[in-house]
Amino acid sequence: MPELPEVETVRRGLQPAMEGAKILAAEARRKDLRFPFQKDFVARLQGQTVTGLGRRAKYLMADLGSGDVLLMHLGMSGSFRVVKADGQTAPGQFHHVRSKDAAHDHVVFHMSGGNDIVFNDPRRFGYMKIIARHALDDEPLLRGLGPEPLGNEFDAAMLARSCAGKKTSLKAALLDQRVVAGLGNIYVCEALFRAQLSPRRLAATLATKKGEPTDHARRLVEAIHKVLNEAIKAGGSSLRDHRQANGDLGYFQHSFQVYDREGEPCRTGGCAGIVKRFTQNGRSTFWCPKCQR
Repeated sequence: MPELPEVETVRRGLQPAMEGAKILAAEARRKDLRFPFQKDFVARLQGQTVTGLGRRAKYLMADLGSGDVLLMHLGMSGSFRVVKADGQTAPGQFHHVRSKDAAHDHVVFHMSGGNDIVFNDPRRFGYMKIIARHALDDEPLLRGLGPEPLGNEFDAAMLARSCAGKKTSLKAALLDQRVVAGLGNIYVCEALFRAQLSPRRLAATLATKKGEPTDHARRLVEAIHKVLNEAIKAGGSSLRDHRQANGDLGYFQHSFQVYDREGEPCRTGGCAGIVKRFTQNGRSTFWCPKCQR
């Protein structure tokens, strides 16, 4: 499933085609994706100007002139593409041809700028929902989400407070969307490696007895910031289904230090360890037992 860098990459690709443009017409070509579309889904979109396109955790959020917000989730295989008036998309350096099966083009927004925004989702695990802006705080899909890891409020002190007293592993805590929003298995593995912290370490060790951040917490926050920013710059990681809005593949997977590198030598200078894999909370964890403590 796409994680924060992949969703942010898609947002940046869609932004020029959507922000400031009006949805002249909207098509929902089936009654549902992962969840049924609202009965007034198309009616609430048509004629509305997209005043802003943001992201919250792994959700895309389009602000509409009506005061509504279009919430969009990519699911496992969802992707957007921008189709120009001539029917073409502009391929880039890492372009791979998408499926041409129109049966998977489930939602289309015809924009006033001459572009069509097409949502393609073969597995149909993605979803869209329109929510009134004033009701966002009560929306079950968003309620309880933790801070954005690239936001100003996410720092070592906040992470320490969230993890103080927790008896779960450090990796499990970071995957908890109530602790920090948008992180997934790939980037948690990579951040823990960069911070040289074991995924098995207790989350509570990020805080002192007084609840203040330890050096571990400061190293981890710095590592999270760096790995996410590098991944966004690289267009995310393309392992199975992720594509950017212009069809490009992300290429951060070529910069993985431990993820999916089981049996390879550790890339930490001076470390003679070997990357190992084990199952943790139902997910594959990749780490170097020698330098991650």
